[in-house]
Amino acid sequence: MTLPAWLDPLFDAGEMGAADSFASEERGVPSLELMERAGEGLARITAEAADAGGRPGPIRIVVGRGNNGGDGLVAARVLRERGREVDVLSTAALGDLGGDARANLDRLPGDPPAEGVCEESLRGSAAVLDALLGTGFSGEPREPAASAIAAMNAQDSAVVACDVPSGVDASTGAVAGEAVRAAMTATFHAPKIGLHVAPGALHAGTVHTVEIGIPRDAPSATTAGLISDRVLALVPARARAGSKFDAGTVVIAGGMRGLTGAPTMAALAAMRTGAGYVQLAVPESTETVFALKLLEAMTAGQPEADGAHSEAGADGVAELAERAGAVVLGPGIGRSEGAVAFARAVARRVQAPLLIDADGLNAHAGALEALRERPAPTVLTPHAGELGRLLETDSSAIGERRLSSAREAAARSGAIVVLKGDDTIVAAPDGLAAVSRGGSPALATAGTGDVLCGVIATYLAKGLDALPAAAAGVLAHARAGRVAASRFGADHTIASDVIDSLSAALGGPARARERRAAEGIESGRPTR
Repeated sequence: MTLPAWLDPLFDAGEMGAADSFASEERGVPSLELMERAGEGLARITAEAADAGGRPGPIRIVVGRGNNGGDGLVAARVLRERGREVDVLSTAALGDLGGDARANLDRLPGDPPAEGVCEESLRGSAAVLDALLGTGFSGEPREPAASAIAAMNAQDSAVVACDVPSGVDASTGAVAGEAVRAAMTATFHAPKIGLHVAPGALHAGTVHTVEIGIPRDAPSATTAGLISDRVLALVPARARAGSKFDAGTVVIAGGMRGLTGAPTMAALAAMRTGAGYVQLAVPESTETVFALKLLEAMTAGQPEADGAHSEAGADGVAELAERAGAVVLGPGIGRSEGAVAFARAVARRVQAPLLIDADGLNAHAGALEALRERPAPTVLTPHAGELGRLLETDSSAIGERRLSSAREAAARSGAIVVLKGDDTIVAAPDGLAAVSRGGSPALATAGTGDVLCGVIATYLAKGLDALPAAAAGVLAHARAGRVAASRFGADHTIASDVIDSLSAALGGPARARERRAAEGIESGRPTR
């Protein structure tokens, strides 16, 4: 598997090990030299954290017996040589250290590490460096590491994590027990998956990548990456000689009496993103409501049962889809028996690319594999609860295993799965995962999922393949959320604000300053 060019690589533990081995075995870079550069980067970032905190007291460095501990010992030496007061605490007996960690223990000037870590031994720190567990860790921390992690979390100075916060699975972001809550993470060579996928992402703080001398031609990540701005370059602009149909036709099948807002927001988002023609397939009795809400969209009333869609309406949607570039199924359809039958029939009959959201997803609980029979691309956009229903488990299980859950759903359905969250994951059936950089808390409000549907559907309608269309939609949506937050505040943003911010998030040079300010670039705030 090869990552698309618009993804920035995210490494798992095995891939990082292969890159390390390549540097040492193929290019002759001594492992001690790699550790030296890692420790120097750690020392710099830890000193910055201590200075920013303004706390008196020594820097405390917590080390284990492995290479992470060796990195921490290098940082301790560098900081002491630069005149910093440093205490080193080890969870392992010093006699148990071997290899490169042992070599750096022997080089450490000043007091040797104290054996044992507790809350009292960390009290009054200027900063704490977590150099306990490394990228090879998975599962639940055992003693004495578990107690050391609890002690680091119990004190109130900033914690800097070495490569990955101890207790976080670098390959998945899973956290089986307690994990270090870091203010910053200094990761080596390239970011790890677990630093950007929740719950691990919520423990990483601001992520800094430290170059340690691994050659650029070393093996790279192949299964996951961060979505970059480069994906938006794939979206075609409206042609001078083109028509509204060339700009992309989107059909939205949704809405029932009392639930007209969701399809309305999906339609507005599609139009603002650049769709040239939007049609809504809605229950007949709600058609007037939509006609009043949406001046630029067309409505097509479908057979209904008491204000909700019925299976008889699926033929009408399939007919509309014959002239569409993409169909959205689900916003506001409800969970009536007729709506469930309608959703399943539409998924079977529509031959165009199909995005399924909300109760369109719930209609397929227990029938996920049926979507594999569709002849055209399918995109599913669940939150954790909806994905739990599709996989017949609960949302807490999804939250604990977000990456593997998204991949499972994609493999079983044959669809692109967009698992929503600040770390939105776009998973393909072959296991490839594109991860959002996040940083958009303003999107945690009702209706923003409908906005995302409209954005992704527009990119599908413009001819993008399903994976880049979904990833581009996630990026555009996150950008718009940041722009809206800069205007109204994250706690005060509503979904329509995000729609109104799409043009600023996606516009040309005239909009760039507003977008950069929203993303924290001009102010110098760190971004992950």
